[in-house]
Amino acid sequence: MADQPHILTGFHFTKATLASFSERCRIIGHMDSPTPTVADIPAGTAATVQAIVSTGSVGISDAMMAALPRLSLFCCYGTGYERVDLEAARRRNIMVTHGADANAPDVAELAVGILLASTRRLVRADKMIRHGEWKQRIPNRFGAIAGLTGGKVGILGLGAIGLEVARRLKGFDVEIGYCNRNKRSDVDFQYFRDVMALATWCDYLIVCLRSDASNRHIINAEVLKALGPRGHVVNISRGWAVDEAALADALRNDVIEGAALDVFDEEPYTGTELLELDKLVMTPHFGGGTQHAQRRMTDLVCRNLDNHFAGRPVVSPVPEFREWASSPEAPKPR
Repeated sequence: MADQPHILTGFHFTKATLASFSERCRIIGHMDSPTPTVADIPAGTAATVQAIVSTGSVGISDAMMAALPRLSLFCCYGTGYERVDLEAARRRNIMVTHGADANAPDVAELAVGILLASTRRLVRADKMIRHGEWKQRIPNRFGAIAGLTGGKVGILGLGAIGLEVARRLKGFDVEIGYCNRNKRSDVDFQYFRDVMALATWCDYLIVCLRSDASNRHIINAEVLKALGPRGHVVNISRGWAVDEAALADALRNDVIEGAALDVFDEEPYTGTELLELDKLVMTPHFGGGTQHAQRRMTDLVCRNLDNHFAGRPVVSPVPEFREWASSPEAPKPR
């Protein structure tokens, strides 16, 4: 339809998701680059683009916003928005939305899964059988594995995902502690004011932080040393939260026992250092890649598109834009 809003996509969405977008918008182009620039804007579209649906890890720069005079909405498909220039978006009157807690249950599910894979050495055990190395009825290659039962799990960031992780861990008979910007009144878990205190206390550290540049390399060599030789760290937030060089060094030198990453500083990961670490479990940033999460995130983006282009407040603005989104000064379609 000629009167449908014009949008660009910056992520490889499923056919079903694209069909949902097409019911309410006209998709006039796609940007394939993981780090798009003005040159990646499809030819002939810049003057009419009104919204972009992409991811926070792809993001959008000030220069790209300047090249799209009618852009008034940027929808992040997923929770993160770390590569969206929020200062430029506010200055240029562009609303930014994100997936809020749409994929929280699914990401939490993976967090527990890869924690178990790390602590129970599932990947290494699988390789042992596949490579014909299972020579004894009860293998002693791994020694006595501690397991989760009776352990202490520290959750760094008790937001929507962190809470879902805690819910799932309650059945494992573990003690749960957390570090958050503020102490929560709705949980009875032990609270720690800083990550060093949390790492010193816990056996297993799960990183569930929001995407914020201030959290870059919050998991560094000092934190890993505090976690200790029986410790495991899991990251399902954003890759830049973990200093990958420090993690590799800690695993090589038995500073910690194991780790699991679903996210990386640069994605896709094309390095070699992490691939050489037998104690590291890796998955390709697919915590929110379930059918359930995809449906919820697609629905949320569609609701944001519908509301914005109908002149109503968007449903899930990024936290920094919440007050603005519900004010009379909120961006209007152009």
